[in-house]
Amino acid sequence: MYAIFVDGGRQYKVTEGEELVVDFRDAASGEELTFDRVLAVGGDELRVGRPVLAGATVKAEVLGPLQGPKLVVQKLRRRKNLRRRNGHRQIHTRVRISKIEA
Repeated sequence: MYAIFVDGGRQYKVTEGEELVVDFRDAASGEELTFDRVLAVGGDELRVGRPVLAGATVKAEVLGPLQGPKLVVQKLRRRKNLRRRNGHRQIHTRVRISKIEA
């Protein structure tokens, strides 16, 4: 069984037991998150919502925070002696899908 849900403006297709990286949530490891904007649930038959399925949820266990890759931001203004170099690492949350309820 799989589900397609929306979180943070992105759509994710997941199955039970799968690990996933979503936008940062201030949640401790071991807590449970519930995603309720489920667009579709598939398995033996496909159920599609218009736009979301009523009563369908995806439950996930928080595994902990995770830092993304380092992005280097460079600014340069020609002929102005302005050069700036800055780095940034976005924080995400790693979760494991524990249950899909349709």
